[in-house]
Amino acid sequence: MSVRDVLLPPLGLAGAVRLPSDSYGLVVFAHGSGSSRFSPRNAAVAAALNDAGFGTLLFDLLMPDEEIDRRNVFDIGLLADRLIDAIHWIDENAALSGLPLGLFGASTGAAAALVAAARLGDRVEAVVSRGGRPDLADAALELVRAPTLLIVGGDDDVVLELNQQALAKLKAPKALQIVPGATHLFPEPGALEAVIEHATRWFLVHLGHRVGPPSFSARSV
Repeated sequence: MSVRDVLLPPLGLAGAVRLPSDSYGLVVFAHGSGSSRFSPRNAAVAAALNDAGFGTLLFDLLMPDEEIDRRNVFDIGLLADRLIDAIHWIDENAALSGLPLGLFGASTGAAAALVAAARLGDRVEAVVSRGGRPDLADAALELVRAPTLLIVGGDDDVVLELNQQALAKLKAPKALQIVPGATHLFPEPGALEAVIEHATRWFLVHLGHRVGPPSFSARSV
């Protein structure tokens, strides 16, 4: 397992890449609602994906001074731009560029992931949303080509309804997975484990064949 701290251009956003020696693909995480690369829930999902043979990139979508303004958390265009910048960086890195690419978004990060997927077309091969707000992707939903899985807690009533509305607008292969008894952050016993199981299965199906990447190198923080 190769582990590197990185600074993503053009702003120097801090991130961390974990890359198994023989990876199925690379999953980029899009946090939401003010979370950072240190989100314990996304970190748990990423660790499980690493164990399953996927590389992961977790990074901060906002600079520290930008996090002060809560409006930035809901600026889906801004978050999507940051995600696309990260993917451009991936495509310029010889160790990463050949890997099938998936996106994992939480909360508002799910909308950013879907907007990025719509703009990047076939470069993104799978999207998973955890407790997300895919409805905020608005018109981009109909342009997404990547197979998309929406995971929602069964007791997260408002978000569940919004996900059902977004699901109806998606034209790509899609599924809605409800975790019974779970609320928005999936704190209930076994709830996050269910998220991990559903997400891992989705990426295994949709991120293509196993690829053996060259040794990874990146600028350290």
